[in-house]
Amino acid sequence: MSDNDAAAVTADADACVGSGNCVIVAPAVFGLDDDGAVAVLRDRVSAAERAAAVAAAAGCPAAAIIVEG
Repeated sequence: MSDNDAAAVTADADACVGSGNCVIVAPAVFGLDDDGAVAVLRDRVSAAERAAAVAAAAGCPAAAIIVEG
């Protein structure tokens, strides 16, 4: 995957409220840890996965997800 078609994904588990929206929208990118907080499964996503990651960020009630690139 080249840098041109990839995006970086980060999440703030401390800000997460555990709604699980991210897992529903982008299960290949996000999971939940043992405490029920967001866990990033892939910190770099392809262009094809970027749309799902962005949708997950937009649907996060705590604004705990950031997609850059």
